[in-house]
Amino acid sequence: MVKYLLSRIAQAIAVLFGVSLVVFLLFHLQSPQALAQSVIGDRATPAQIQSFFQQEGFGRPLWDQYYLEVDHLVHLDFGHSWTFNEPVSTLIAQKLPKTLVLVGCATVLALVVAIPLGIFQTVRRNRPADYALTTLSFVFYAMPSFVLGNLLILYLAVAHHLFPPLVPAAPSIGQLLSDPRALVLPVVTLSAITMASFSRYMRSSMMDAMAADFVRTARAKGIRKRRILFVHAFRNAILPIITLIGLAMPSIVGGAVITETVFNFPGMGLLTFEAIQRNDLSVIVAVTVVFAVAAVAGSLIADLLYSVADPRIRYVSD
Repeated sequence: MVKYLLSRIAQAIAVLFGVSLVVFLLFHLQSPQALAQSVIGDRATPAQIQSFFQQEGFGRPLWDQYYLEVDHLVHLDFGHSWTFNEPVSTLIAQKLPKTLVLVGCATVLALVVAIPLGIFQTVRRNRPADYALTTLSFVFYAMPSFVLGNLLILYLAVAHHLFPPLVPAAPSIGQLLSDPRALVLPVVTLSAITMASFSRYMRSSMMDAMAADFVRTARAKGIRKRRILFVHAFRNAILPIITLIGLAMPSIVGGAVITETVFNFPGMGLLTFEAIQRNDLSVIVAVTVVFAVAAVAGSLIADLLYSVADPRIRYVSD
């Protein structure tokens, strides 16, 4: 297990280096002069542009610039934001915890709703309730998050005044959580698509488990149906969902960018949107790396939880 964990960590580091290289190359596809003008202004003089080049190190060879970028990333130094006029690490420290709250609440809500729905559809398979829930799952799965978010705002916030349409710009998590009603719409929006996916996978996994030989054996022994369903079948059916959580982490984090923009949620997603609008490449690079770390960490945690959920699984390194 330890060897497997070390090999997975080595793979994660290699992936992060690959992401940093791709981001670095995309960063340098833009003309340095155009980048300087977008930061300083269209009226930037040649002397100001030259000073900007020297300050940012654009005059060095590409491999030297990449080495400096990796060195800064390893030391969690993401540079300075040109438009927000703050260190990027400070911005991330302010925004990342709020996004973690949003993503965490959305993921928990999706699991709490999707797992019972999948079990219920298995029990009622090929019946009207199963068909209705399947149709509803496909609708939410195909619906873009910005469409669902705006529909929820129009119906629940504007028409019926049940929830605030926007999240207040709270400077801390404590103030953000002080008004739980403001978090309902963004959490529901972000969790709806994931919920639809999880419920479909749970239904399929439960149906496979109920058709397995050990379930037939349990029935032959006279074990109650409820115990077979929630003890024997559920324990095996939940394993693919654990893996799915790690694989779905990039899409959940990516959906947070759109959801935070729709509801003005003061997290990493809204920061990314504002950085793209203002062409703040330092922030864009840092956010991309942070999202890559989240995706790699989600996959690694899913592998570890897989072995915890089923002690029969033993990982060995190649």
